[in-house]
Amino acid sequence: MSSILNADLHCHSVVSDGTLTPEALAARAAANGVELWALTDHDEIGGQHRAAAAAREQGMKYLTGTEISVTFAGETVHIVGLGFDPDDAAMSEGLYDTRGGRGKRAQEMSEGLAKVGIQGAYEGALKFVGNPELISRTHFARFLVEAGHCRDTSEVFRKFLTEGKPGYVPHRWAALKDAVQWITAAGGLAVIAHPGRYKFTANEEYALFVEFKAHGGKAIEVVTGSHTPAEYVEYADKALEFGFAASRGSDFHSPDESHCDLGKLPWLPGKLTPVWELLEHRIQ
Repeated sequence: MSSILNADLHCHSVVSDGTLTPEALAARAAANGVELWALTDHDEIGGQHRAAAAAREQGMKYLTGTEISVTFAGETVHIVGLGFDPDDAAMSEGLYDTRGGRGKRAQEMSEGLAKVGIQGAYEGALKFVGNPELISRTHFARFLVEAGHCRDTSEVFRKFLTEGKPGYVPHRWAALKDAVQWITAAGGLAVIAHPGRYKFTANEEYALFVEFKAHGGKAIEVVTGSHTPAEYVEYADKALEFGFAASRGSDFHSPDESHCDLGKLPWLPGKLTPVWELLEHRIQ
């Protein structure tokens, strides 16, 4: 498969914090010309069989996917898994444990918002949750917009949900080693999602890439919805430097919130090895 392939290997449905069903996402992806698709819900693989069936109906190729939250150097980092067995018991168990801390964290976020006069945030956020185990900052953001506290979800994050703000509560996620090993033991391939988004020093980022590779990680997202054109170039160079394959994905969550629509990204730079070349045997 060539690097000139409309592959979108990062997006979210109502199974985590997206607003569309897996079926609606598949239809949107196909309408936008996506040829190879993966649904990558946060810390959850419950939508995989639906997504694969929907992709077949729409005439698209499919890779199983998830996006696992890990803690590295005090930051939350996301590791995308692609091409794994969606019925793998060890992976399901690991993701269940990772999701477990979200409920307590959500209650603490609500308490922080109440201290600045925003009442009922937990109950309000629950209205936007398809799966209560996966309540997240995004659901709180949607509630705060609906309740008129902010114009859009970007403003909510700036004012309330980032470090030092009243609704921010850190959470310790899975270890990087565990996430990579769950994915690879289930027959899949691990990818660092949107590396340009993390607030790492150059040394911390280098350490992340080295440790990720040492645990068996194989790829990084180069072209993704939150990267700038300059970051496409920067992380293309990093992929070559570390011997990583390159992935491409919009990180689409919602027609009303996402900066980049499914399938509407630039092509991967041709000098890179596309991640799907390493996963041809796993494509459905």
